[in-house]
This record gives sequence, structure tokens and C-alpha cells, in this order.
Amino acid sequence: SDAAWRRCLALASGPWRPRTGAARLEMNGPDSRNVCVLAHVDHGKTSLSDGLIASNGIISSRLAGQLRYMDSRDDEQDRGITMKASSIALVYQPEEVAAAGGGAEAASPLRVNLIDSPGHVDFCSEVSSAVRLSDGALLVVDVVEGVCVQTAAVLRQAWDEGVTPLLVLNKMDRLVAELRLSPIEAWGHIKRILGQLNAIAGQFYTADRLVAEGGAA
Repeated sequence: SDAAWRRCLALASGPWRPRTGAARLEMNGPDSRNVCVLAHVDHGKTSLSDGLIASNGIISSRLAGQLRYMDSRDDEQDRGITMKASSIALVYQPEEVAAAGGGAEAASPLRVNLIDSPGHVDFCSEVSSAVRLSDGALLVVDVVEGVCVQTAAVLRQAWDEGVTPLLVLNKMDRLVAELRLSPIEAWGHIKRILGQLNAIAGQFYTADRLVAEGGAA
């Protein structure tokens, strides 16, 4: 959605970090952001990428989630999983912004270099490469499956590289269609997932503080 794009790009546009090599070539100035998609396997990274690609008119919105556009290798299509990180340049047009003299003026478009990364533990090196090239990340979590092993692993990689993730709770319809939860029960289920993610981030913070204090001593 438009709000999600704005939030992710805001997180990715913090203090600018110097880039070298391939990452610098991808940036192309201040109106460009590198954003990677992180998740446990089968939580919906590639389907989310399909939806974002469809928003640029590259593929039909009816095929989003089925085409798996970023899985360009034959073995990825056959196995139904992402094995190599892949990227695509998208254009995001922000909404009109308030002009100094009143009224509104068109905001400058932004280039988003979207990187779809694998979710399987066997391809964690691809995730590391994607995170190191990125300014922000979309952390996708299946609300039914919840926080899984690889969810914590990719969150750790983002933490280590100083990349701020934006949480995307995916497959919300499964709470009703499969688990038959009431609205209150669904809210409680989502709160538990948020609590687990906050607890994981808290562990990272505590570990870093202990290491820093140990080094200072």
C-alpha cells in the first residue's frame, strides 16, 4: 500500500551511510533506496514482491503471487522456493506535498531497488549479501506460522548491519479462514507475535550492551 511504501522509505532514509562498489552504483543519488525483503521460507516474500512489481505495471495484478516473477531460475520455479537473491528497480511516486505558498505540488519520484532474498537456511549467505546492500528491509511474517527460526536469523542479520526493518504481517485471512478466530482472538494472536519479535530485538540489544561494557572494562 501507499502508506507502507512511505513508512519503509522513511526508515531507509535515515543518516546516509557511505557506500562503495556495487552498492554505490545502485544508489544513483539521494532519490534512490535499496530495500530487501526478509522472511522465513514460505512466509510470502516473493508473493509480496510480485504485488509491488504489479504496482509498477510490470506484471498483471491478477498474476501477483502466482507468477513468482523474481524467481527467474528454473530450479526455483520447480521447487517453489527462492534460492538466489534477485533485484528489480521500481518507481514510487509519493503523494502531493504541501507547497510553501499554499496548495500542493507534485513530489519527486523515488527509485526503489527491491531485493528479494531466500528464506531457506541453506541460502543464508544470499540474505547476508542482500542486507549489506540495503538501506531498509521488509520483514515478512506469516501470522499463522508466527516467528520461526529463520525469522530470528534474518532479523539478527539486519540488526548486525544496522538496517531498520519494517514488519509486514502477511496472510491475515488465514486467521479467519483456517483458525476461525474472532476479532478479539485474532488481535491477541497478533499481539503475541509482536511480543516475540520485541523479545528477540531485546535480546540483541542486551547482548550488544554486554559486549560493549565488557570491552570498555
